Amino acid sequence: MSLPHPLLPMTPDAFILAGGQSTRMGYDKALTLLAGVPLVQHACNLIRSAGLNPCIAGAQSNLSSFAPTLPDDPTRSGLGPLSGICSALANASAPLAVFLPVDLPLLPASLIVYLLHHATVSQSVVTVVSVAGFIQTFPAIIDTAALASLQSSLNSNDRNSLRAFRTASSRLSRPLAVLPVELLLQAGQVSSPQAIPPGFWFLNINAPQDLRHAEALLAGR
Repeated sequence: MSLPHPLLPMTPDAFILAGGQSTRMGYDKALTLLAGVPLVQHACNLIRSAGLNPCIAGAQSNLSSFAPTLPDDPTRSGLGPLSGICSALANASAPLAVFLPVDLPLLPASLIVYLLHHATVSQSVVTVVSVAGFIQTFPAIIDTAALASLQSSLNSNDRNSLRAFRTASSRLSRPLAVLPVELLLQAGQVSSPQAIPPGFWFLNINAPQDLRHAEALLAGR
């Protein structure tokens, strides 16, 4: 599926967030193999399948062989994904940016495509999804106009990304769009090539047991 480019003033930037410490995995998650392929390659493939060019933000290892890399601001190192988001937005060249963590390999590319379409039509400052009524922080489509507000949140004592998204929405008086993934699936707007149920699309690969679970899902078990 290709992006609805006629609705977009510029091809959006797409950032893979790879700055986590991987403490539960025990080694860099980005290079963890799932079905014989590193998680960072899964993320790059997903972004490219959505018609975008990936950039890897905040990598803990040298991942430049997979896609161009963007280091975190060294003065904000270790402050979580909001730090990577702010660094990426500060270097974005388009009005919209896609943010995908490196540890969500089961997401379908069609979800990214539809979120971009909705963000463009609705003019939402941030666009995310919910599953079973729970809002998912990622994937997220973020308007670069949110940067100043997100930086303010980063400099506060509360660096929770979702709360920072809500604050940006309030400050800019623009919507924070939350799309129920079940309705998108029912309407045929999104689908999983492996027929994985949507509740499992958001399985974070944080530990070896998560990796085993994802392997089983990909194998149809």
